Amino acid sequence: MGRADARRAAGSGGIRRLFTWRKMLGAFFGLCLLVMGGFAALYMYVDVPQANAQAQKQSNVYKYSDGTLLARTGSGVNREIVDLSAVPEKVQHAFVAAENKSFYRDKGVDLKGTTRGLLNTLTGKGKQGGSTITQQYVKNYYLTQDQTVSRKLKELVISLKVDQSTKKDDILAGYLNTVYYGRGASGIQAAAQAYYGVDAKDLDVSQGAYLAALLQAPSQYDWAVASATGKKLVKERWAYTLDNMVDEGWLDPAERAKLTFPAPDAPKAAPGMEGQTGYLVEAANQEMARQGVTGEMLDAGGWTITLNIDKKKQKQLEKAVDRKLESQLDRKGNATDATVQAGATSVDPKTGKVVALYGGVGATEHWISNATRQDYQPASTFKPLVLASALENGSKTQDGNLIGLDTVYDGTSKRPVVGSDTPFAPQNEDDISYDHPTVQKAMDKSINSVFAQMVVDVTPKAVKKTALALGVPDKNFPERPAVTLGTMNASTWDMAGVYATLDNHGKKVTPTIVKSAEHRDRTMEPVRGIGGQVISRASADTVTKALTEVVDIGSGHEANTTAYDAAGKTGTSENNKSAWFAAYTPELSTVVALYGESTKEGGGQVTLTGTANSGRANGGGFPARIWADYTLGALGGGSDATFDLEGVEHGEAPPVTRSPSSTPSESESPEETPSETPSAPAESPSRTTPGDGESPPAETPGDTPSWTPSGSPSAPEWPGGEEQPPGERPENGLLGQ
Repeated sequence: MGRADARRAAGSGGIRRLFTWRKMLGAFFGLCLLVMGGFAALYMYVDVPQANAQAQKQSNVYKYSDGTLLARTGSGVNREIVDLSAVPEKVQHAFVAAENKSFYRDKGVDLKGTTRGLLNTLTGKGKQGGSTITQQYVKNYYLTQDQTVSRKLKELVISLKVDQSTKKDDILAGYLNTVYYGRGASGIQAAAQAYYGVDAKDLDVSQGAYLAALLQAPSQYDWAVASATGKKLVKERWAYTLDNMVDEGWLDPAERAKLTFPAPDAPKAAPGMEGQTGYLVEAANQEMARQGVTGEMLDAGGWTITLNIDKKKQKQLEKAVDRKLESQLDRKGNATDATVQAGATSVDPKTGKVVALYGGVGATEHWISNATRQDYQPASTFKPLVLASALENGSKTQDGNLIGLDTVYDGTSKRPVVGSDTPFAPQNEDDISYDHPTVQKAMDKSINSVFAQMVVDVTPKAVKKTALALGVPDKNFPERPAVTLGTMNASTWDMAGVYATLDNHGKKVTPTIVKSAEHRDRTMEPVRGIGGQVISRASADTVTKALTEVVDIGSGHEANTTAYDAAGKTGTSENNKSAWFAAYTPELSTVVALYGESTKEGGGQVTLTGTANSGRANGGGFPARIWADYTLGALGGGSDATFDLEGVEHGEAPPVTRSPSSTPSESESPEETPSETPSAPAESPSRTTPGDGESPPAETPGDTPSWTPSGSPSAPEWPGGEEQPPGERPENGLLGQ
């Protein structure tokens, strides 16, 4: 053996002597003794503390922008302590089965789960793993929700001590009364009221199993707002809870087999949230949730929340709805009037502040806020965005003409679009055809056929990209020509932001209702109301120029006045299920909408036709009148501010060569009052509007140019009495205005 080998052998032997089994075992036991000693010292050092602030909740205070009180919420409203005897035994067992089957047998802690939680905390993986009911009670009642190693170690020690000194029934009672269930409900009594409208003593085992299943993810598992995945998961956990009850002998298998899933009631506002207050508080809470303030944090109390809501403008909006709509409705005697729901959002375009909001007849009567709901279509209020996209992308017609306000299109009703793989031939309002309208006139009259072709000229993909950038939500938003009719879903909140962005010369405006949210332990980052440039100023200002004429002489003329400068657009969805007026002044962007909502169980969308016995409730009617009344008052009787427009783009149109003779064209209406029956074919200049009793005077254009407008079909024989070609089309003539 050489010297090198000898040295290696000696070294190896030295290592073996250093790491003998005896030494390793001794080190292990030494470490165990050290840990045990440390834990013993910790056990002696940590006492059971007094109840924390969360267990003794404070109120949350909501204020108007001027600091005056709007509402006060807290434990006095959303939490009521009940004795365990008030909770049916099977409901008690449901919670144990869902959260901690061994509760009655264990020592109050789950060492395996706690170790996993500690490791997750140390490695930054968040909160996971296996706490017992005792540990959750200790966390809720004595400690905080902080995810720190020190808090978890205290939780472990206090749980052991509480389990030794407190009866299991008292621990379970404390747990049921402190845990958070969602819907602002802390404690089982508040939860029973919030989800089933009963006291805790009246819960059945199936309802109790749902509330127990809910605790894993209150917001995700709330049936009223849960996604399809959330509903699937909570039903699985409900079943898991009941199966565990059977396994533990707490529920008879035959009874288990008969149980069906108990879908909870729709949410209702807490007492004290009457009128618009509940809508305002809920909108603020939703915004705070988007900013990271969870329902659990909010329900713990201690927040002072100042809203951007201007008290005077808010009252003015409420009065405008009462004067221009509610005073004319017979909600008890007229079946149609009973279905009418109004919503509105008003935004300062320079800051993004939501200064007024109307959510419905009252938050305790109609919980869903009509201001923020996204289940209706914005209809033709989307058409200005089609023009904005055309301008922003420098789009051209099928004939190669740059699109602008003076560009001429074919205004024939039911005209099939050219250049699209998806067939689409929308009917114009009342099936009226227009003789070579400019884009400006098409906006004034809300001509469906023109904007359907414009979508194709720009491409649906580009139009959607522009719309999303402006603030339209990506909800049921296909890339097809039919989007010109506003067939996606959006709220008045969404569209107020979109129109405020146009008002703000293309610089993004995000509506924000929370001015500040202060808490001694936490802070909330406020929403940035103003963002970057999403479309050019020239594009935005050109759209504004077009929309000023809509208010002056077009479908929005009900809002016209010399008291202020205004730009806007009407919208009425298919079958008159919603009616919109979206408009702005230099100082205020406001969107008002009416929705037809069935009063039958389950709801559903219904037509607004017949509202207040006035025929069709189109966007240029009640919504425009509410908008005008509110805006005049909100601006203090008027304003001298004017739109500062730059770079208005007029586009291109081919030269017009007049023929020697003139041919009368289809009659046009100075205001679009749609009907449910199409008017006569093109040969007849008359129009009728059955159903609404209105027949505005006809307008006959001058001579017919001898050229073919941009994008016309090769054989422009529409309208005639021909069948509309297959493809995307409305069921009747009620889409458009």
